[in-house]
Amino acid sequence: MSEPRALIALSDPEIAEFFPGTLWEDVRCLLPRHRRVNPLADQLDWPQALAESPAEILISCWKTPPVPENFAVGPSNDLRYVCHLAGTVRKLIPRPLIERGLLVTNWGNSISANVAEATLMLTFMALRRASYWAIAMHREGAWKNSQTTTYSLIGRRVGIHGFGAISQALVPMLRQFTREIQVYSPHVPEELFREHGVTRLHSLEKLFATSDVVLELAAAIPENHHLITEKLLRSIPEGGVFVNIGRGMVVDENALVRVAREGRLQVALDVYENEPLPADSPLRGLPNVTLFPHLGGPTTDRRRDSGALALRNLKAYLKGKPLDAVVNLEVYDRSS
Repeated sequence: MSEPRALIALSDPEIAEFFPGTLWEDVRCLLPRHRRVNPLADQLDWPQALAESPAEILISCWKTPPVPENFAVGPSNDLRYVCHLAGTVRKLIPRPLIERGLLVTNWGNSISANVAEATLMLTFMALRRASYWAIAMHREGAWKNSQTTTYSLIGRRVGIHGFGAISQALVPMLRQFTREIQVYSPHVPEELFREHGVTRLHSLEKLFATSDVVLELAAAIPENHHLITEKLLRSIPEGGVFVNIGRGMVVDENALVRVAREGRLQVALDVYENEPLPADSPLRGLPNVTLFPHLGGPTTDRRRDSGALALRNLKAYLKGKPLDAVVNLEVYDRSS
């Protein structure tokens, strides 16, 4: 395989963030027969761009328009490989295209440690009431008093719902503070729990009832819709913490509001059922709720890690070698 045609459908900011420094030149040199289109260009006709630039490789990201479901793909057609720089490809690639043989990769595990870092940050913020104090000290001249209570992560019982790449990257970070880490993730093989040295639980009810800190990292699949109920949230011991950095649809948000209003839990959220979070959301203004605007993904400076993985995958593809972070039908169906 030599010098296939490539279509690079990235905006200027995406190129700057995912391919900083020499990475962009490396991509250009690796694919000399490439055409670059800017998805943010006012006059871009995406179907026409696809037709005018029959490409074997498509490099895509958040701003790339969807590939039509009737597009010719697979080993015997022009488009064979989509190298996606971001996570989910559901809005970009219709499932039938993968069924017909389209090879797709995404950022895989390259961003896992970065998201795990954000999970830890939100946990600390909730335990120390950092969100409340940051606002109250600025706006109300607040200061601690003899009734002020904060908590440490040291020695706390931590429960993780979902045990994908982010949770696995999070475990060694948590272990600096506690050895009591338990996980509920019904579809993960037993060996993985042993490998990471965590306790496997076989019920979500036990995870919530026996954890001081519950970290929500389950996938947004249909069976998980509103899986986290008011009953589960109320079972977290009083003074506990609930952090959702996974997907908003997993949690019954109305139930979460009811529990949060009582003040018995500290809550930290990065994801919501409706995004952006509506200005009149009842979650806003609650002193025990830390809100983050879906910034738990890779930080701007670390998106280069995904770019570096993409470059490695492109090199492997050109050499006919196996690729990392392949989005097959099983991965596609589990993604959000």
